[in-house]
Amino acid sequence: MQPFEYIEAQSVEEAVALLAAHPEDAQIIAGGTDLLSEIKDGIATPRRLISLSGIPALHAILDTGQGLAIGAMATIAQVAEHPAVGSKYSALQDAAAGLATPQIRNTGTLGGNLNQRPRCWYYRHPLTICLKKGGDHCHALAGASKYLCVTGGDRCYIVHPSDTAVALVALDASVEIAGPSGVQTLLLEDFFTGPGRDIARENVLEPGELVTRVLLPGPKSVVGSEVDGKGNHMMPSHSVYLKAREREAGDFALVSVAAAITLEGTTLVQVSVVLGGVAPVPYRARAVEEYLLGNDASRVDAAHAGNLALPDASPMAENAYKVILAQNLVKRAVEGLLAR
Repeated sequence: MQPFEYIEAQSVEEAVALLAAHPEDAQIIAGGTDLLSEIKDGIATPRRLISLSGIPALHAILDTGQGLAIGAMATIAQVAEHPAVGSKYSALQDAAAGLATPQIRNTGTLGGNLNQRPRCWYYRHPLTICLKKGGDHCHALAGASKYLCVTGGDRCYIVHPSDTAVALVALDASVEIAGPSGVQTLLLEDFFTGPGRDIARENVLEPGELVTRVLLPGPKSVVGSEVDGKGNHMMPSHSVYLKAREREAGDFALVSVAAAITLEGTTLVQVSVVLGGVAPVPYRARAVEEYLLGNDASRVDAAHAGNLALPDASPMAENAYKVILAQNLVKRAVEGLLAR
């Protein structure tokens, strides 16, 4: 392993300053479950690792009354076990609870899970120089493509590996980013970027920037809906996360789906359906959303919704099975949500 300097920042401002001062050779380390394996394999070669573990505010999960604020250093286990997550954001709880193994959930962080690098065999192989690592072609085009994308590929055919990202995008989460210019917030859906925009990276973070919190919105108000104890009109919302994988535990998703619906009476007034394991970023299944939105729950055909999951799919030689998996997972998700 290449030697590196380890610096434990005591504040977000210090971490930003350290990143900005060393843009070419410094990286943030959170739980380290992904980054340290990259360093051991020679894929990542930072000269400085800037730890966020010494910043208490980044470990907190706060119910603000207007939603939930989850610090980037909150562990996956903490997210899965938090009562507010379980009661209000079922898709996130499902995604976090089924992620990897107990050891990784106890160490890995939400910020790290959102920022982890792709699992493509060619990218991860230390002796293979693929396009993402500065090479001149994608080895998967004539090689192993079983686990790669079926839509959204552009010279590079990775899939985004994060379970929590899929659930959070479906729940309309935002991400808070600190950098040299201050703090900004943007929708998590806009945080991720595919190879068509920049083949070398998977998000929009600029030099000196880091993720500090994930923000989940609270229930929306609507006239005529169920009334809460404070006299506010609240819309009931339901969400679910389903994941197909080769092993029962400790495995990445072959395909996953997070779906969230909001009903006014029996009408679907808000819908989001997001797929994982099929594209370089969490994939909004917009054809499914358009079919469900405004429909009466009693008239929804879950099988038809599933068939709309990937209308633009273009599978590679070994991964056409992902289209069928996606269709069936969407069908199951819609059936499960409407059955509630």
